[in-house]
Amino acid sequence: MKKCVLSSIVILALFISWIAVPPMVSAGLKERTLMTAIQMPAGFDIHLYTDQVPNARSMALSPSGTLFVGTRIEGKVYAVVDSDGDLRADRVFIIADGLTMPNGVALWNGDLYVAEVHRILRFRQIEAHLEKPLPPEIVFDGYPTDDHHGWKFIRFGPDGKLYVPVGAPCNVCLRDEPIYASITRINRDGSGLEIYARGVRNTVGFDWHPVSGDLWFTDNGRDWLGDDQPPDELNRATMPGLHFGFPHCHGGTLADPQFGSSQSCEQFTPPAAALGPHVAALGMRFYVGRMFPESYRGQIFIAEHGSWNRREKIGYRVMVARLRGDRVVSYEPFATGWLVGGAAWGRPVDVEIMRDGSLLVSDDKNGVIYRISYRQTQNQTQK
Repeated sequence: MKKCVLSSIVILALFISWIAVPPMVSAGLKERTLMTAIQMPAGFDIHLYTDQVPNARSMALSPSGTLFVGTRIEGKVYAVVDSDGDLRADRVFIIADGLTMPNGVALWNGDLYVAEVHRILRFRQIEAHLEKPLPPEIVFDGYPTDDHHGWKFIRFGPDGKLYVPVGAPCNVCLRDEPIYASITRINRDGSGLEIYARGVRNTVGFDWHPVSGDLWFTDNGRDWLGDDQPPDELNRATMPGLHFGFPHCHGGTLADPQFGSSQSCEQFTPPAAALGPHVAALGMRFYVGRMFPESYRGQIFIAEHGSWNRREKIGYRVMVARLRGDRVVSYEPFATGWLVGGAAWGRPVDVEIMRDGSLLVSDDKNGVIYRISYRQTQNQTQK
């Protein structure tokens, strides 16, 4: 009798855990899981764009719709194609393998740029050679080789230059080499290296305001000052040469116990918004599509990868930073549900806007890309 009761308890516990943290096994199960597990505002739907991209990280979308995806631990770069136009990818190509943390991908006139830890590669006219890419060219190989915060998010700015961050090679430290804890930029041929922003601990996502052209970027705060400080940051660079505080000041107001005594927080550029502590805010994009309601246009979507060492986990969601002019007036959850009962079954990394205005979200824990779309609700249609 006792064995029977014990077996029943074990089965019940397994069933409850299955409900609490949905398993991601088959494509059909994943689809059903998404529809019930992810909460979004009324009118939004989510489905799998592809589940064939292990460790999916940063994304870049070509004008023709090919999605390029970098990885951090796989060493691979993928190309994802929806060849039949049904808004679900049906072909996935491995563009490169054996690279060192090729997290960042960017496109310029048909060429794919890939960021390894210490160098930038270029694959010429990549969409014409998806099945057999041409050998990559080394554009620049002068970045530091440190693995700690060495993976990079890259994008081309409105000036046609490639922006490349160099994270701090530590939790918190002050290095003599000025390139650390910065955002750099180079010309497309690798020349003209310059430091655009300083005091940036580790940014893995940035975008330019569609009207002002200002650079906005996320930045991950330091660890081991407690569960509730410092915050991650959303920053705005209005010009080259600004310093955003690291390692002296965190979140605009918190002096570092080791490096803050000689520098006042007031002398640095404060964040545009303080985000959650240790949420690991990564990829971000201004929404410039037309599918979502008007209230989302010009606002910032941010992927929160989630806390790794906080006693009570937070993050693991997609957020919206709402702007009024150049001021952040709110920071709200948009898509949640990857964190259930203190356990995370998914980790959003990056966001990208498709040509139809839908939103792609990468998840490196599950190796998938989600697509979030919008349909009018009945009440909106009646209005």
